[in-house]
Amino acid sequence: MGVVLITGGAGGMGLATATIMGRDHTIVLSDVSAERLDAAVADLTAAGIEAEARVCDITNRVAVDELVRYAADLGPLAAIVHTAGVSPQMGSPEFIVRVNALGTVHLTRAALRAAEPGFALVNVASIAGHLTPSALMPKKTFKMALGDAEEFAASLIGKASRGPSAMQAGTAYSISKAFVIWYSARMAAVFGAKGARILSVSPGSIDTAMGRLEEASGAGKMVEFTALKRFGTAEEVAELLAFCAGPKAGYLTGIDILIDGGTRAGVGLKEMLAMARSSR
Repeated sequence: MGVVLITGGAGGMGLATATIMGRDHTIVLSDVSAERLDAAVADLTAAGIEAEARVCDITNRVAVDELVRYAADLGPLAAIVHTAGVSPQMGSPEFIVRVNALGTVHLTRAALRAAEPGFALVNVASIAGHLTPSALMPKKTFKMALGDAEEFAASLIGKASRGPSAMQAGTAYSISKAFVIWYSARMAAVFGAKGARILSVSPGSIDTAMGRLEEASGAGKMVEFTALKRFGTAEEVAELLAFCAGPKAGYLTGIDILIDGGTRAGVGLKEMLAMARSSR
């Protein structure tokens, strides 16, 4: 059976993933709101799913270490699905980088220490990590994450804080999610040495509270360029996350999977400029 830890588990894609994986796993939900976590656990319990809640700020390394140890102590740790993150409308460039990038480093390091053969870590990135040209991504700064995590975060915050202030949060989001994609691939061999897997999943415009928060800032315009011409659902993303975290995906690692309704296939320079204008 095993235990599955889901960060950002109080709602959206995290809770939807818990509903699927809870059919044959014990679930540990983590988020920053105790009230929302309690409500999520109550919903899962009513559905016959064994679940526990733990409040955790993923920017705090000690708290993340304790969270992963707690989940591992409940039984064999089968997987971690890391959906916790923030969008451009939710805070400053510093806050976005620390949650999305530094938080992923903390969780990945803790997961590696706990990993046993068959374990999987699935990090949630974003289509935003695919839309910014790779030449503009600070890859040298990304590599700093392999050393001192706080120095890495400080450098990435500096990169994100350049340019017009109105664009800084969006830049922070794009580069932090591009980092998640890069880091998940970079760590694949390290996890593989323990018989474990790590990969990332990049959603497009998804109909969650966070997705709708960004609707007027580009997510809504982006839907116009999708092949399917609609927002995705949390449940559709959750099905992919649950598959990636499960044993049927046992040879899947070191890769990012884009689940965007065909958005990236329909977005070129012209469309990217149109989205940028709509977000002003």
